[in-house]
Amino acid sequence: MTEDAVKDRYAAASHEREAALCCPVDYDPQYLKVIPAEVIERDYGCGDPSKYVKEGETVLDLGSGTGKICFIASQVVGPTGKVIGVDMTDDMLEVAEKNAPIVAERIGHGNVEFRKGRIQDLALDLRQFEAELAANPVNSAESWMAAEALAKSLSKESPMIPDNSIDVVVSNCVLNLVESELKEQMFDEIFRVLKPGGRAVISDIVSDEEIPQAMQDDQRLWSGCISGAMTETGFLEAFEDAGFYGINQLKFEKEPWQVVEGIEFRSVTVEAYKGKEGVCMDANQAVIYKGPFKEVMDDDNHAFIRGERIAVCEKTFKIYSKAPYKEFFDLVEPHEAVPADQMKPFDCTQDKIRAARQTKAEGYNLTSDPSQCATDGSCC
Repeated sequence: MTEDAVKDRYAAASHEREAALCCPVDYDPQYLKVIPAEVIERDYGCGDPSKYVKEGETVLDLGSGTGKICFIASQVVGPTGKVIGVDMTDDMLEVAEKNAPIVAERIGHGNVEFRKGRIQDLALDLRQFEAELAANPVNSAESWMAAEALAKSLSKESPMIPDNSIDVVVSNCVLNLVESELKEQMFDEIFRVLKPGGRAVISDIVSDEEIPQAMQDDQRLWSGCISGAMTETGFLEAFEDAGFYGINQLKFEKEPWQVVEGIEFRSVTVEAYKGKEGVCMDANQAVIYKGPFKEVMDDDNHAFIRGERIAVCEKTFKIYSKAPYKEFFDLVEPHEAVPADQMKPFDCTQDKIRAARQTKAEGYNLTSDPSQCATDGSCC
């Protein structure tokens, strides 16, 4: 089984470093000083998503391993933030949890905790489940069905990671290790646990071609971050299919990490946001795309023409006032704000230019007085 092959290989790698499991990554040395060598030497990755977290945030690291990304993030988010690492390998968790108090003492605050779970099922706390199974062993078909029911009950009643609880989900070269048929569920789980407005920042290995079945069946290649890699386009599409918006490729390594049977495997880091859910209401707002392209299209197939006032709903207006869009748009508010109870449904399936007169409101007939310019002669 693929999951067993991954678990066995990384369990061994927690005791003795395996160079084949990682890409060269330049981490900020100021954050590495307080992290014990054992953690650094037995940590594996292909990027540094921790550089994109912010002070005070709650961070979830998927496949946290020995905890390096968690310990870096803990310093960035500071004492007002929180970091949760999730991993399914006991040996990795042992190293991480042993060193957590050491890092906490060195930086002056302890804000990191580690949990045992699978990243495609962030609701089920495996330690809690294992404790229940120890008290009620599976030794018959009936007890096996009871264990399945227990897992569902624990996930629902006491989820390991609750809905809408995380500011930023990070992961470093782990998503590719999940079996193909579970990857959609994994992206849905990332989306589920994020707060509205939260984001995922994921570093992983992608391929420039589809991977043939013979390579996918090779357990050694799979556990080595090769055979489970998604294609460059498929990786981005997976975020879109899960409901994310603002999907942005922050880093794309020009040189491949490995080449196998002519297929190039390289590291990318992708950022994606949650929060475009909800109804579309009209508040007479518009956005103006500043360029440099003549025309662009967003994930919902809305076309924005450079310099044109394009009508958008209130929800989209708020989204475009924030990262990663705000630097590309000028925002046009109406002269008279539309009260929420007077807004009408907005048809987001059709793009239309918002007339300047509409944002100024009917009856707007002001004529400015040039004599009101500043005394130093600078009007504009």
